Amino acid sequence: MSHRTIDFAHVTDEQLLQDIRQLAAREREATAALIASLAELDARRLHVGQGYSSLFVYCTQCLRLSEHAAYGRIEAARAAGRFPIVLELLADGSITLTAVCLLSPHLTAQNHRTVLEAARHKSKREVEQQVAALRPLPDVPSVVRKLPVARLPGPPPRFGSDSGSTSPSTQAFEHARTAPQPQPAIIAPLAPERYKVQLTVSRETHDKLRRVQELVRHNLPNGDPAVIFDRALTLLLEQLEKRKTAATSVQRATSQAHGTSRHIAASVKRDVWARDGGQCAYVGADGRCTERGFLEFHHVVPFAEGGLTTTANLQLRCRAHNAYEAEMHFGPLLFRETSPPLGLRTDRVSCSS
Repeated sequence: MSHRTIDFAHVTDEQLLQDIRQLAAREREATAALIASLAELDARRLHVGQGYSSLFVYCTQCLRLSEHAAYGRIEAARAAGRFPIVLELLADGSITLTAVCLLSPHLTAQNHRTVLEAARHKSKREVEQQVAALRPLPDVPSVVRKLPVARLPGPPPRFGSDSGSTSPSTQAFEHARTAPQPQPAIIAPLAPERYKVQLTVSRETHDKLRRVQELVRHNLPNGDPAVIFDRALTLLLEQLEKRKTAATSVQRATSQAHGTSRHIAASVKRDVWARDGGQCAYVGADGRCTERGFLEFHHVVPFAEGGLTTTANLQLRCRAHNAYEAEMHFGPLLFRETSPPLGLRTDRVSCSS
């Protein structure tokens, strides 16, 4: 059925959720069937007779798959050709194409069942850790170096006379050509309990690192950036956790201590954070939310309806579920009208519920 023929106005929430689950299951089954067929096509080398030099070219030019999609399906097809159980796991959603691509080079006749079983319902990050355990890599050396200046091809446009002066447009173009291009940070497991972290920093950050190296020479002679990085993260983590769970140590008035104020006492924050394990405590139909970022303190019984600001009446919520419950309780219109502006402290935002 074409999506254009579906009248969602007559589809209930329950039916929509059920339909999406069924569509996702059908998509997995169709993907597994495509991969099985690609494996057979590859074994028969039918793509060559069709005029394509490789299976990859056939997938991108004939099947109109993206390069990324073609790579993943070809890798899975060749893994399934060696180990047919891969198709079953893909079809029922136990493993993903990404997991298969990561694990495929490390599968053998002896270990494939154990490895694939261990990868069931694992995230990409967890599978990467699994791969690191299968093939540990040595630690990378600590290196601090200046990156080469990236230059765009082609000469800059010339404006005006040949007197040697440049216009603002020429200067802007030259700056764009020579400006360094930002690169994403790399965090990848090398072996069990060992990780590679690679990132690009500014001149100011580099100078801070060099200054710290000079100051710690008495107890860290080699000034290893990895050790400095760990110490800095430890201090930052302590500071953030203290700010999140114990913003103040000043004793509040009796009314606040008994939870009749919007203010959340430091001891209450610590208790709620410890009880909920620093994780959103919202439980939906499929289980508890796993989010650990953008957490806010949520009144189970809304403060506006007499709910106390106490450990028993507070829970951690991610931003999405805090807003969701406020909307469900007060209605979407009222929630939109009373939502506080961006930038307010999260404990104050959550108190509106």
